[in-house]
Amino acid sequence: MFEFCADPSILPTGQWFACYLTSGTHMAFYRSFLVVMLLLAITAPAALAMGILGALALRSDFAPVNLLGRGYVNLVRGVPDIVFFLFVPIALGQGIEWVLHQINCPDWDQPIRQGNDFIVCREAKMPPVGASAWTRNVYGFSMAIIAFALVFGAFVANTLYGAMRAVPQAQIETAESYGMTRAQAFRRIVLPQMWVFALPGLSNIWQILVKSTPLLFLLGIQDAVFWARELGGAKTSLYTYPHPDWRVWYFMVLLIFYLFLTWGSERSFGWLTRRLSRGQATAEGERLRRGAA
Repeated sequence: MFEFCADPSILPTGQWFACYLTSGTHMAFYRSFLVVMLLLAITAPAALAMGILGALALRSDFAPVNLLGRGYVNLVRGVPDIVFFLFVPIALGQGIEWVLHQINCPDWDQPIRQGNDFIVCREAKMPPVGASAWTRNVYGFSMAIIAFALVFGAFVANTLYGAMRAVPQAQIETAESYGMTRAQAFRRIVLPQMWVFALPGLSNIWQILVKSTPLLFLLGIQDAVFWARELGGAKTSLYTYPHPDWRVWYFMVLLIFYLFLTWGSERSFGWLTRRLSRGQATAEGERLRRGAA
């Protein structure tokens, strides 16, 4: 970035660090924190949407839908998360390639599954053969989002289902006695109130989601953990900026980043809980009423 960075070996300490911390790899390290934030920004609403659908399925009186919801929630909750994080991208990727193979290569006369190999024609490859690095990164990142949304959507579904059941049944029966349909009672009575009961569980799920973002490293995405390990490791003379093992300092930066993120999350959920508890028949709502009196 600076003109004096041509030969780092002759630089004084201050200029050496100025060049070192503004190198291309460090810029990638800084951008990796944005990757983590982008994952959270997309996965959180996606998991919430999956959770709402799952909770509605659990609440449904239609047996096949209810069975589907229970199967989804129990399956995901009963299997280690890392299994889903590794399985979903592989299974979904091969499923997409299989569909494209059937469409683009109908004359293919060889088996797709050959031992441990999954072989499709060139036109069915995902990402496409010759795709840019940006396209490959977006594809891998999209697969990671789907895996995260499926896993955490099951936990959200269970939390929202419990919150729906926590809304007093008498209120629903009263609404229906006044002529509301079940859907209207749910939309006007259950839905506004359930968030107060769901927020503690959703807060915990969010914190777990934040702590699970380093699993991007296992999915082949160059996240903050990847770059902290790469940049912090001891360098040899083959590298432009050789240095001792500095991984402890890089991982200290990650520690501060995640602690600050969880601290901000706790404050945000605290504010949201107080905001939604106003006028509600809960302990927090009663405390707010007494404070305002």
